[in-house]
Amino acid sequence: MSKTVVINSPNQLEALIKSNTIVVIDFHATWCGPCKAVAPAYAALAERLTDPGKMVFTKVDVDQQKSIAQTYNVTAMPTFIMIKSGTETNRIKGANLPALQSAVKDLLAASGGAIASSSGSGFWKGADVPKPYEVINSEIELKNLDCMNYNQEIGGVRVLFEGSEPSTGVGSSGGKGKGKGSGDDQKADWVESDTDEQLTLFIPFSSTVKIYQIQITSRPPPVEDEDEEDTELPRRPSKIRLFVNRPNIVGFDDAESMVATQEIELKEEDWKDGTVAINTRFVKFQSVFSLNLFVEDAEGDAEKVRIDRIRIVGEVGERRELGKLEKVGEE
Repeated sequence: MSKTVVINSPNQLEALIKSNTIVVIDFHATWCGPCKAVAPAYAALAERLTDPGKMVFTKVDVDQQKSIAQTYNVTAMPTFIMIKSGTETNRIKGANLPALQSAVKDLLAASGGAIASSSGSGFWKGADVPKPYEVINSEIELKNLDCMNYNQEIGGVRVLFEGSEPSTGVGSSGGKGKGKGSGDDQKADWVESDTDEQLTLFIPFSSTVKIYQIQITSRPPPVEDEDEEDTELPRRPSKIRLFVNRPNIVGFDDAESMVATQEIELKEEDWKDGTVAINTRFVKFQSVFSLNLFVEDAEGDAEKVRIDRIRIVGEVGERRELGKLEKVGEE
């Protein structure tokens, strides 16, 4: 059961503010796409950090609780408001998860609280986000994601864009080969290729965006000496090709033959704690409504590739009409 508290009346919210040191309010709407996109990460924060009497995470449907939205002068969704000891201390407009995490962390620090450092922490980050940019995963149309040649028995594609830390730590032997999350009945929270080491992923956006950086986290199990020749063990990507503004997923033949917007070859030293930060040729990623990410090869002679998380870093531009992708030109 989720630890977020659904607010059904002004009195209920007032009582929570009086009985808890810190109250986080998520003002949302059922029709709001970014609200839905950030909801799992918000729920993960609540699951991790809820502490009765000290910190509580709440949700207010602005259509159901109009008086509360008016009281707090909320006009955009989602809006997150932090209240400490009855006083508003911070307000974040939009599905800006890093800003929300940072604000909550600052509140906890000011209150003498500590954030646990286990793998389930909502404050995990793969790599630092360069200023003045932000993580724009909330702009991804998750329902229209597409991926070719991933092993559906292991994990789903949406997990790549979750805000939580991957369940397998850096250098951990967990998840070796065809592993599951924490039990044979569970799906793993990463993606592995199926028939060979190649993957192609189609990422559509609900707005035109500027992509400054792509952070990829890959945490395959370490290769022991006796496993050196086992090509079935998943490895990290070594060659990636990027294509922007294609109306749909790019097939493997086209991905290998077409001129890419950018090509990347990754080296061992590029990976920091299991994450690589790929800076784009920014001038070519200025007005992007879709991104195709093609993993062309994996490390060594591996015939499997593994990706745990992807974070898109950049800026959000104008919103486009959902479901309409137009090819704007060849790269």
